[in-house]
Parts: sequence; structure tokens; C-alpha cells
Amino acid sequence: MSFQTLIAIISIALIFAATTAGSAFVFFFRKSLSQRVKSIILGFAGGIMVAASFFGLIMPAIEESQSNPVYSSWSFVPPLVGFMLGGLMLFALDRLVPHFHKLQDVEEGPEAKSLSKNFKFFLAVTIHNVPEGLSVGFACGLAFALEGDAATAASMSALSLAIGIAIQNVPEGAAVSIPMFGDGMGKGKAFLFGAASGAVEPVFAIAALFLAQLSVVAPWLLAFAAGAMIYVTLDEILPESRENGFTHHAMWSFMIGFAIMMVLEIAVG
Repeated sequence: MSFQTLIAIISIALIFAATTAGSAFVFFFRKSLSQRVKSIILGFAGGIMVAASFFGLIMPAIEESQSNPVYSSWSFVPPLVGFMLGGLMLFALDRLVPHFHKLQDVEEGPEAKSLSKNFKFFLAVTIHNVPEGLSVGFACGLAFALEGDAATAASMSALSLAIGIAIQNVPEGAAVSIPMFGDGMGKGKAFLFGAASGAVEPVFAIAALFLAQLSVVAPWLLAFAAGAMIYVTLDEILPESRENGFTHHAMWSFMIGFAIMMVLEIAVG
């Protein structure tokens, strides 16, 4: 088994395991999360995602585009277009998939009265997890497209990205299962919903891994994942983190999340 394969397996398994572990927190709670804790969790997740998008996706996309002779003086096009397409994909999912945001008490997407609010909330979190899976998969796939020291460096960068996303997936998993329990769902079922919300990550990660091995499209795909993650952060996570007045809690948890991801990228990547 090659080093790149081992790192890819670890990275993809890690992000799903972290969501599952966070969902298991429901077994230790007797009530739902406080609004303050929710703001801290969301702010922290936002900081991780913005830093991961920049250090783990946008910068490698720019470097890959500039180093590929195919693009020459047009090297700015793949990162730019990929980034915008990633945002458009999430915009489309927001319009096409019925989902519910608990903190804002707002439903989005087409009307679907047959679906419960808890299931729509599950769909909302699942949508958010799509770009996280894509980002890890594309980062791992880039390592397979390179050789020698460059491949090793790309693998370590992918691992740091996966670690950062896994760190924020733990509270994110709890933020799914615990509110569902607070709304009357059994702990076991709430745990399964929380874990299932993260199942989309390895699925999209594996698909992205194979796509990203085509070096000519790697910068497009890395930027695409970054655009999707930034869109989710700006459209949902950060507004919801400030929804209940705990703006400074959200702001400082964002700063801490960003700093942790930045340190991971320097230390591991």
C-alpha cells in the first residue's frame, strides 16, 4: 500500500468517524444545547471551514494552475471559475432540496409537507457536509496526481485538511443529534440521524479522489470545493452563529477555529 493510499484512507475515515463520535454525545445529555453553546459551535466550525478553504484548497488550486503549462497566462481561470461554480452548486442545492434551519426556524427549498422538520434539518446538515467530503477527496486525489516529494507534501496537506474538518465535525455531529433528542426523538434514533448526516462525506470524498487524479482538472476541482465551503459558511453557518445575540462568542470561536486550522496546515502540511 502506497503512502498516498494510506493517507487517503485515514483522511476519509477520519471525517466520518468524527461526525459519528460527535453524534454519540447525545447519550450524555439530558437536554438540548444552550443557545450560547450553539453559537460557539457554529462560529468554530465557520473558522475551520474558511481556513481550510484558503490554506487547503484555494492556495493549492492556484499553485497547480500556475505550474501547469496548459494554462500559461490564463492560470487565474481554473481557480476563479472553479470557486464560483462551487458556490453555484450549493446555491442550487439550497433551491432544489427541501431543508430546515432550526436556529432561524426557516424552511428552504421546494415545499414538502410529507417530510418532518427533523428530517428536513437532517437534509440541511447533509447539504453542508457535501463540500467537506469533496474538499478532502480532491486534496487526497491531488497527491495521487503528483510524484516524489510533491506527492508526499500534498498527502500531508490533505491529512491536515481532514484533521481540521474532523475537529469541527465532532461538535457538528452533536449539534445534529442533541437538538433532535431535545425535540422528542429517542437518543438512539437521534444518534443514527447525526451519524448518517456525515455519511455523505466519505461518499463524495471517494468520488472526488478519483476525479482529482487528472492533473489538468485538479485546480478546477480544488477551487470548486473551496467555493462550496465558503458559500455554506457565509450563507448558513456564520449567520446562524450570530442569530441569538452571542456575537462575541461566535466571533472568538471563529477566530480560534481559524487559528487551529492555520497551525495544522503549517505543522502537518
